[in-house]
Amino acid sequence: MANSTSKFAIIGMGQFGHALVRNLTQRGAEVLAIDINEQLIDDIAGEVAYAVALDATDPKALTSQNISDYDAVVIAIGANFEQLTLCAVTLLELDIKRIIARATGPVQQTILEKIGIREVLIPESEVATIVTEKLLNPSIVSYLELPDDYRIVQMKPPEVAIGRSIGELDLRDRYNLSLITITKELEVIKNGRVILEEHINIPNSSTEIGEDDFMLIFGQQEDIERFLEINE
Repeated sequence: MANSTSKFAIIGMGQFGHALVRNLTQRGAEVLAIDINEQLIDDIAGEVAYAVALDATDPKALTSQNISDYDAVVIAIGANFEQLTLCAVTLLELDIKRIIARATGPVQQTILEKIGIREVLIPESEVATIVTEKLLNPSIVSYLELPDDYRIVQMKPPEVAIGRSIGELDLRDRYNLSLITITKELEVIKNGRVILEEHINIPNSSTEIGEDDFMLIFGQQEDIERFLEINE
């Protein structure tokens, strides 16, 4: 959960920026939404702590919002790369401590990195990677790519692992994997409605893998694939 004092400014209220604002706000962060389009700001004003229509390439306009006080500024402008670049340069000139910019491809990523933006996101590419993994490995539920080919993966256990204990599987020695936790989704009735609740289990060596369990595993890609392919 975000710290209650976490403060983020998001520039660009397209689909990506709007979703980011909503998610950060739901996690308890203080968020400033910025866009030059007044209608987009009006649309999101009720969901966020602060929403301002201004030109994010204007240093005086940004300074008027105390932009340097925020923990990070995310440039989520998607349709106009010239505006995105000008905004990035303006933020660099204002010496903003952490700038994250959205790119739509490797060429834009290279340009942004050349001008000094250290953190560049390509959401479409990241989504494509996740979908690729889920298509190739249907057992994978969610997927986070880390440096040096490491991954954190939430997965359904291989069929042969069901009913076996963590100690019996010996994930660390046999597969170079670390089991972070096990979760299980159960249907419960609350106020006359059936809802799904997630129950977290901190496993030990005697914990058995159940058919309805989800395993959260850390390791390198080839080791995760090797575990998913076990048949004995």
